[in-house]
Amino acid sequence: MKTHAHRVKDEITGVVLFVTAVWSISLLDLVIPLRQYGLEPRSLSGLSGVAAMPFLHAGLNHLASNTVPLTVLLMLLAGSRARSWLIVLNIVLLSGSLLWVFGRPALHIGASALIFGLAVFLIVSGVLERRFVPLVIAALVGLMYGSTLLWGILPTAKEVSWDGHLCGMIAGTITAVWFKPRA
Repeated sequence: MKTHAHRVKDEITGVVLFVTAVWSISLLDLVIPLRQYGLEPRSLSGLSGVAAMPFLHAGLNHLASNTVPLTVLLMLLAGSRARSWLIVLNIVLLSGSLLWVFGRPALHIGASALIFGLAVFLIVSGVLERRFVPLVIAALVGLMYGSTLLWGILPTAKEVSWDGHLCGMIAGTITAVWFKPRA
């Protein structure tokens, strides 16, 4: 008999592997220039960045500042959803595609669009599902990242991909609606 029970242990293994991949590729970029594969809106060569962007960072400080929220949000997602990798993949591809079409001309790199997408996904899906655990997770994410979400979409610094943050939020919202459990 095949079971579809949610095994958090399986999801957490994916979190560790994903964060390890982000670190490995970012460290490899210190030796082999990989940032050139970042997302450049409306550029054919920048199209690879739709998928590569979350794995490329502007240095160790950028990587370190993305690691904690990325890990926390991935763990919250893993604890609340089976097959969370589908949600991550959807947010990465949708936010990257939106940024490629609508983003300002710049080289966009980093996991911020995914981070913003995950945060909004957890909040919106918690509200849509109206169940206790998702609502608690939504409240927790809102408390931890609420002000960052609001300030992160304002064009306050040239080197910050505020438009990537905004595309991540849109992708997180759309993904929450798409992946809403059917009654």
